Amino acid sequence: MPVPARIRRAATETMGGLPRQFWWLWTATLVNRLGGFVVTFLALYLTTDRGYSASYAGLVASLFGLGSAVAAVGGGVLTDRIGRRPTLVAAQLGTALFTAVLGFTDGPVAIAAVAFLVGLCNNASRPAVSAIIADIVPAADRVRAFALNYWAINIGFGVSAAAAGLIATHGYLVLFLLDALSTLLCAVLIFVKIPETRPDVPAARRDEPTVGLGSVFRDGRFMVVVALNLLLALVVQQGSTTLAVDMGRAGISATQYGLVIGLNGLLIVLLQIPLTRAMEGRSRTALLVASALLTGWGFGLTALAGSSALFYAGTVAVWTIGEIMNAPTMMALVAELSPTHARGRYQGVHSLSWSLASFVGPAAGGLLLQHVGGGAVWGACAVCGTLAALGYAVLGRQPGAPTAAAEPVGAVPVAAEAAETAAPEAVGTVAVQPGAADTRAATETAPMPAG
Repeated sequence: MPVPARIRRAATETMGGLPRQFWWLWTATLVNRLGGFVVTFLALYLTTDRGYSASYAGLVASLFGLGSAVAAVGGGVLTDRIGRRPTLVAAQLGTALFTAVLGFTDGPVAIAAVAFLVGLCNNASRPAVSAIIADIVPAADRVRAFALNYWAINIGFGVSAAAAGLIATHGYLVLFLLDALSTLLCAVLIFVKIPETRPDVPAARRDEPTVGLGSVFRDGRFMVVVALNLLLALVVQQGSTTLAVDMGRAGISATQYGLVIGLNGLLIVLLQIPLTRAMEGRSRTALLVASALLTGWGFGLTALAGSSALFYAGTVAVWTIGEIMNAPTMMALVAELSPTHARGRYQGVHSLSWSLASFVGPAAGGLLLQHVGGGAVWGACAVCGTLAALGYAVLGRQPGAPTAAAEPVGAVPVAAEAAETAAPEAVGTVAVQPGAADTRAATETAPMPAG
């Protein structure tokens, strides 16, 4: 078959058959992420343009993460109570407003408070986006839909990070206003083109045992997995805050930083699908160990970068590959450990590791960078990655170890929902989706660049 024909066939298989409303949501997501400048450059803005310390920049990023953690729960409740569309539109309007306000805000207390509000509004939209996709896309196509949505996020992140470095040369206020404008356009597009999709809530099943949050926290094996993920999440958080400050101290310009950090999103877009296919049938323990080492030591190599933007780019490539390997493997593991009737609670507790890391990681990285130096920060990242890898290896050797499951990585259960209906007590598997991080319930598991 000629190459153009193969490309057309692949595009049709990947993008065909999805509802029109999904593509409007996809477009809104892309518009929002193309203008997602502020969070990526916030630490650099605070230290180089405003003259604040690295520890203060880390504190602001932590408050942004705290707002995001609160919003993850609150946004989910509002999505089910008042509806997907009003929650999403209100969250985007709030994000646009507070992003613009942040550009004009002065004073350390005021900046920290507004950053918290930006994180609160921004993350409140994510449960609504995931719910809309689940509402309008048939079960057999949801994996593909979430993958395409995450693809849009990373395309937008890669382009915006590269463009923001160029725009910042004309003043950081332009970044804040353009980010606010793109978010406002996203809200308008959703309000005009996407109807309310919330379905009627069916009566709760009475034949399934109740599992509360306490039961999840008492699940020792699962909590070990959550703890190991927290170690890696603390490392990954340094990429959006401490790394920017360290590169600024090394004399790397805003333009160079944008190109370097944009490589993360670009590589995810290009490599997630082929790498996920290459991982099929591999040992889950081996993949988790390798991903932890690549992530930890990828950041660890930053200590050797000096003032070379090219070397920084090389380290980003290393930890991005680790991120790509970890995401689908970890999603499959969490779903396998979750009882069918309690997956929401298990996914929620798992996502707390990311929320905690987004709160603690930037502050800890900023303090280490300011008082001890970059070598301590990046050395700590290598240690965390190594400890996580050892933890996965030990867990994989235990009898009945979840990390050593024989299920091929990347398997996609097309009839998963039907199987769950027939056997509600069975442990389910997860459909692997491209994207590192956040496909949070697939798209919400890990932090994504804010819009």
